[in-house]
Amino acid sequence: MSTFSIFLVLIIIVSILLMLVIMVQNPKGGGLSSSLGGGANQVVGGVKQTSDFLDKSTWTLAVLLVVLILMSNVALKSNFGAAQDSKILNSDAPIEVQETLPAEVPATTDDSQQ
Repeated sequence: MSTFSIFLVLIIIVSILLMLVIMVQNPKGGGLSSSLGGGANQVVGGVKQTSDFLDKSTWTLAVLLVVLILMSNVALKSNFGAAQDSKILNSDAPIEVQETLPAEVPATTDDSQQ
């Protein structure tokens, strides 16, 4: 299994976790904390800590996703670096040019116009 494949699997896992954490949150401030019985004015039994945890985990997963994507790009370039170089860019390799001639068009007579 190549390094790029490992990064790809990690990116998929982090993306799924990030989607789940975002889906648990409520855009109006409720989310998981309001479903546990805490309102906007109440901070009882760790409800505030739940909101903080979801917020921190969202940012952590987002940063981790960006880092994994950048690292996978480096891994992809290192796997295909020398094998994908162009022959034109390599000055040592001779360039073969094949000349193609245009196909001959049969001569037509203009007898049909008379």
